[in-house]
Amino acid sequence: MAPINELKYLKVFQKVTKLISMVLDHQQVMDTIVRELPGLLDIDAATIRLLDPSTNTFVLGAAHGLSMEYLSRSHIDTEETMAMINSGYPVAKTDVDQDTHFSDQGLVSQEGVKSVLTLPILFQDSVIGILRLLTRSNRIFTSEEISFSMALAEQVGIAISTGRMFKEMENQIDFMKEVQDISALVNSTLDIDSVLNTIVERLPRSMGCKACTIRLLRPQTNQLELVAAHGISEEYLRRGQVEGERNIAVALTGEPVSVYDVSRDERVLYKDDMEKEGIKSLLAVPLKVKGGVIGIIRILSDSHHCFTSSEINFAVTIAEISGTAIQNAKTYQKITLLFNQVEESERFVANILNCIHPQLLVVDKDRHLVLANRVFLAAMGKEEKELLGVDYHTLWQGHDCTAENCPVEQVLATGQAASHEHQLVKDDGTHWYERTASPMFGDAGQVEYVIEVIRDITAKRQLEQEHLERVKLQGVVELAGTVAHEINSPLFAALGTAQLLEEELESEELVKDLQAIIRNLKNIGELTRKMIAMTGFESRDYVGKTKIVELR
Repeated sequence: MAPINELKYLKVFQKVTKLISMVLDHQQVMDTIVRELPGLLDIDAATIRLLDPSTNTFVLGAAHGLSMEYLSRSHIDTEETMAMINSGYPVAKTDVDQDTHFSDQGLVSQEGVKSVLTLPILFQDSVIGILRLLTRSNRIFTSEEISFSMALAEQVGIAISTGRMFKEMENQIDFMKEVQDISALVNSTLDIDSVLNTIVERLPRSMGCKACTIRLLRPQTNQLELVAAHGISEEYLRRGQVEGERNIAVALTGEPVSVYDVSRDERVLYKDDMEKEGIKSLLAVPLKVKGGVIGIIRILSDSHHCFTSSEINFAVTIAEISGTAIQNAKTYQKITLLFNQVEESERFVANILNCIHPQLLVVDKDRHLVLANRVFLAAMGKEEKELLGVDYHTLWQGHDCTAENCPVEQVLATGQAASHEHQLVKDDGTHWYERTASPMFGDAGQVEYVIEVIRDITAKRQLEQEHLERVKLQGVVELAGTVAHEINSPLFAALGTAQLLEEELESEELVKDLQAIIRNLKNIGELTRKMIAMTGFESRDYVGKTKIVELR
């Protein structure tokens, strides 16, 4: 650059100061400086690179007059030059296209760069970036030019820091509102899909980025599972597992990770996929719940973006809010599933109980009805809602079952199964019921519930009565046979004697009497024959209340 006097230095300084004071956005400050400096200082190109604290490297902030291929080279300058810059010293070089120490000398020669003045950008005695002034003709920078450029770079540092500060303040105000809005949205629902979709849509929009993804850790395998994404293609999402990426590994330890240039950063895999998707920078923050990491949120930018502390803090805050909301939604989902399972189990049990033929009911320890099957409800002639919760003893009013005989009371008192039979007079006659009660114990070993099964044993009682009648009949039949056998022997002897005596008597009157005796003995013989052959009998009314037996 041609020598300029102090007046021209002052005019240039004033113009630069005026330019950078007109804007507060530090990106606009940098763009303004690199665009205006070539014309003011008689150079061909200018670049500003900012220090990325996360990697301790200088990332491109703004450039003018140079190709993207040259700007994207791996090494900015030699290690010696970068060491001096990091120490706060300017470095001026000529014939850089001939310097064999450059790793990317071919790119430098192709770009036609001959001379470079590299200046540290300082703020409060700390290096926050570098300003490089380049020419395509050999140029020896004088000490005055270097001193002026250093003062200019320091002014640039103040302008960038001021712009950053104002930008941070604006971001913090905006982010506070976004935190409130997103927090309200994610906490307004317990549907986990709604929570996840809200996060991946709102978070990148708030940060001016392209896309966002959420991956949650599977407890069974400790692998990350993609659960939500926005602004990204399906092809990119199917690129492969991401657990091997160092940015993911660091984020899983609980620390946020920002990557300025994904194409060159070793902490990123799948560089080709990211380039194809148009991703330039990313921020990975952990999803935490009560200090434990449950997943990862990644914010993806389609332009090179140096994430500021306020942006990182905003993303971390949203991640913390989101972690709690996700956990609440997952808990609600589990509770809902559990309730559904309980309801299904209740329906299953109810179906089984309703298929049980005897009446069945369940009573709690306070003697309230808590469950009854359909058979019991039908017997009572009531709906379920009419009976559930009623006092147990009110169910048996009018029945022949006192509290002392109640099997439920016996179970509650002793903790052992009990049973009782009682009768109930209905329109169609007397019915007998057998009630059997069994205990259900709680964790403390106390009776919590009593299950009672009620069976109508009227038919059983009738069968028992019929059986008793048959036993009585059999006894009568056997007794009649025995009596007949005992009577037959003297009867036949008396009949034979009477018949012999009839032949010897001469008196007609005596013969008539003896013939009457013989007839009666024969009648008795016929009766004993019937008694021996008897299979049954039936009683019938005779005179008054007297009944006689008719043999069959």
